[in-house]
Amino acid sequence: MQSIELRYGMNPNQKPASATATGPKLPFTVLNGAPGYINLLDALNAWQLVRELKDAIGLPAAASFKHVSPAGAAVAVEMNDPTRAANFVADMELSPIASAYARARGADRVSSFGDFVAVSDTVDVATARLIRREVSDGIAAPGFEPEALEILKEKQNGRYLVLEMDPSYEPRDVEEREVFGVTLAQSHNALRITRADLGKVVAGNTSIPNDATRDLLVALIALKFTQSNSICLAVDGQVVGVGAGQQSRVHCARLASAKADTWYLRQHPSTLGLDFADGLRRPERDNAIDGYLRDDLAPAEQRFWEQAFSETPTRLSKNERRTWLDGLSGVALASDGFIPFRDTVDRVSQSGVGYIAQPGGSLRDDLVNAACDEYGIAMAHTGIRLFHH
Repeated sequence: MQSIELRYGMNPNQKPASATATGPKLPFTVLNGAPGYINLLDALNAWQLVRELKDAIGLPAAASFKHVSPAGAAVAVEMNDPTRAANFVADMELSPIASAYARARGADRVSSFGDFVAVSDTVDVATARLIRREVSDGIAAPGFEPEALEILKEKQNGRYLVLEMDPSYEPRDVEEREVFGVTLAQSHNALRITRADLGKVVAGNTSIPNDATRDLLVALIALKFTQSNSICLAVDGQVVGVGAGQQSRVHCARLASAKADTWYLRQHPSTLGLDFADGLRRPERDNAIDGYLRDDLAPAEQRFWEQAFSETPTRLSKNERRTWLDGLSGVALASDGFIPFRDTVDRVSQSGVGYIAQPGGSLRDDLVNAACDEYGIAMAHTGIRLFHH
């Protein structure tokens, strides 16, 4: 069995650390850098996500992973000018796979700081140049153009982690995990999500258009590799908000919706027109935009935020925010477990959700269905739970 030594485990004090194949060889080759434990957790989950997205939708796919959950994921759907500007790529020529990563990174740019990238297709020069501009820790892909690989090898003074994945690799049927001296075993989650899983529409409009079906698949497949409990919002072929690892469903919904609101408010003309202080780097701009769009800053945060601009900008009023957010519609929502109360539907209806996919099976399904009918939200019961821990 092939094995490699890792820099350390989840924390620097957790040494030694290693990665060992359960079969003859590992599913990846290290082309540059030295992996750590969390790097591989992110890489292996992110690779599975983009591989399944590509298989399900037929478009190049990308993911931006942080701490074993996607900050964003997307397929290659063309971006309009405001989306390109909000993603800081208005000045770039983008290939389809680069466009997919720009969308994935743009879902939640603050959370994507220091991400691990995965893409479904060979990394080209356009994608490598885009990644070179961002703060990122590594990438997993099935292949690399020679010039693209050289660009990535120069990142982080030569330490950028580059993993070449084996597209033909499949894990064994049983997977194991050891926790506190106890080995847990289960069958590998080989379930593949398809359009057929969206056929049982129980509320709202019984017809789900093709674009919404695509977005529901993006959200469902992203959830398969997101720490539970989780809810994911997607539109235009990309994730726009993830509420991951929460103990209650409604808190997942609030978090995902707040992130989706921020994603859309980044495209507001006032946000795109912000006048940043000279020399402010891209990560600081992301943090400054996040501060500009919040209305709950503490005084210390306010001082930090004001320093990011040449002149302190006027915040959007509540009415301006609400008017802009009312322009967001057709958003797809997926839930990894059943929705137990209508409060989730009440919240997400304010963030443009028009379609929901969830397992169903709650004692209050009738009340949740009624809420969807009230808001005109089409909801499909998939019968599939997607917990991931």
